[in-house]
Amino acid sequence: MYKQLVASNDRASVEGLSRQVLDPTSRYYGGTIDPGTGVAWVNHTTGTPTDMCYWGAALVNPDSAFYRDELLLARLLLATEFVLRAQHEDGSISPGWTNYHSPPDTAFVIVGYAQLYHLLASQDWAPLQQVLDNMLLFLKRTIPVMLTGGCHTPNHRWVLCAALGFLYELFGLEEAVQRADQWLAEGMDITPDGEWTERSNGIYSAVSDIMLIHAARLLDRPQLLEPVRLNLHMMVYLVHPKGEVVTDYSGRQDLGSFHDLSPYYLPYAILARFDKEPLFAGMAEWAGSALENPGGCSVNVLVRMLLEPELQQPFEDSAALPVKYEKILNGDFPRHGYLQDMEKSGHQGRIYHSRLHTDFGAPVARYRDGNTSVTLITETPSFFALRHGAVRLLAVQLASYFYPGYVPMQKMIKLPEGYHLSGEQKKGYYGPVQDELLPQTSAEPVSPWYLLPHQSRALTHEQTFRVETEVQRTDRGWTLRLHAEEPREVMTQLSFVFGREGCFTSGELQAVGEDYYLWNGGNLRYSCEEDWIELTGGELGHLAATVREAKLQDNCKVVLVNFMTPFDKMITITLSPSMIRE
Repeated sequence: MYKQLVASNDRASVEGLSRQVLDPTSRYYGGTIDPGTGVAWVNHTTGTPTDMCYWGAALVNPDSAFYRDELLLARLLLATEFVLRAQHEDGSISPGWTNYHSPPDTAFVIVGYAQLYHLLASQDWAPLQQVLDNMLLFLKRTIPVMLTGGCHTPNHRWVLCAALGFLYELFGLEEAVQRADQWLAEGMDITPDGEWTERSNGIYSAVSDIMLIHAARLLDRPQLLEPVRLNLHMMVYLVHPKGEVVTDYSGRQDLGSFHDLSPYYLPYAILARFDKEPLFAGMAEWAGSALENPGGCSVNVLVRMLLEPELQQPFEDSAALPVKYEKILNGDFPRHGYLQDMEKSGHQGRIYHSRLHTDFGAPVARYRDGNTSVTLITETPSFFALRHGAVRLLAVQLASYFYPGYVPMQKMIKLPEGYHLSGEQKKGYYGPVQDELLPQTSAEPVSPWYLLPHQSRALTHEQTFRVETEVQRTDRGWTLRLHAEEPREVMTQLSFVFGREGCFTSGELQAVGEDYYLWNGGNLRYSCEEDWIELTGGELGHLAATVREAKLQDNCKVVLVNFMTPFDKMITITLSPSMIRE
């Protein structure tokens, strides 16, 4: 794997050189252009520091075609000068996508920049000195913003702690340790089963893991590795057979998107060696097989391998990964109690530029049997997802005109051969404000709606919509049985979201848009490559093509089943026999 990374790093170095701005009159002189925006940024993903890590790793590595290449060194120097010019007077950077003068985005760059600095500084090569001076100046300038800056999201705290740890290592600043301890005093936002607040298996869980690994080492806080271990153990059960990470219930932008295991390579590889854990070694090998390049600035795998040469070596002992299991995550987590305590926090349910992530710790069930992989989910629009060989049923979602919008399942109970899920929504009306509570403006010519004390209105005519779902395994696949009674005559819609790569080969489908269909009967077969699944239960109980506030996914194939309350709806899912119970 190391040799492959060296080769891909060399290719990335060449590609980055082609994007570097060499016009001295340009505001981006020395920076590398982000192809997506046409702008040179200082950020940890598509920014110039990422290309600098490629170039630096090539320059100091005897195995690279660019080892001590003076032209590449000159280009790296130009890049360091661009980064210094782009740095704000307060020491921060603006990544470009949002978050201007951003402490956490500055912290991401610090984590990558500091590792590259250490790698370059370890070389006995005098021509590197100006590059090192510029990089150290950038890092020194970030000290004020790291000692005073805040963040938006849960994982940002651990990125800041890692950055503060690197600044402590470089400059011996006790203030950096003190600031990190302030963040750490807030406690770890992880369930006993290993789920981070943001439930972002595709992106931010791996971010929290690697950042806390750095913080544990740099701040001498070995206890910070414990939550990382929890998450890495959990992730063993959150990968589909072909290496696709389960993102069906993420609280961030990876929701429902394809992500592989590659971001977890460093956390698994580092702790596999530190803990002598064969299971982590097996997961590291799986994650490493997905690495197409060394990665972004803050998580460049090759830079870390050159700093820790033992990471270049094969693992002494790696365990076979489980391919048949049934696992409930957060089944015993006291989530309801935490939610009840939220009123005591004082924020009244409001948080700026982020969200409270009240779905944290909601139950999730994972089932795998060879090349069949199923996820059952609560507190998200989708309650069921399935992979069967090449077939991807990305989501099964229930929506209604009651609220209107999706009806998330809130509770999950294990059954002998499946699960019982239930969701409940309430909606009522609000009476007039009592005279003694009315503001002065209510008697004036203009009485703004937003000045009325709406919290004082009496609730009237509240209705409850309760849906129960039984998901059962069968010898040939799965059944979904949905049941609801009241209120009557509620238009309801069940959506099946499939990967765009497959095709429908049977079923009575009525197109209502590109890749959107109403299914009114017949056996629905969806095929991809040699694999297929077949569904029964199509119905056209009403003609609505969508449900208000229930946005359907783009770049997918969606089949809709329409029915009315009361309903007792049965859907059967049959799996192609070549893949069943291998």
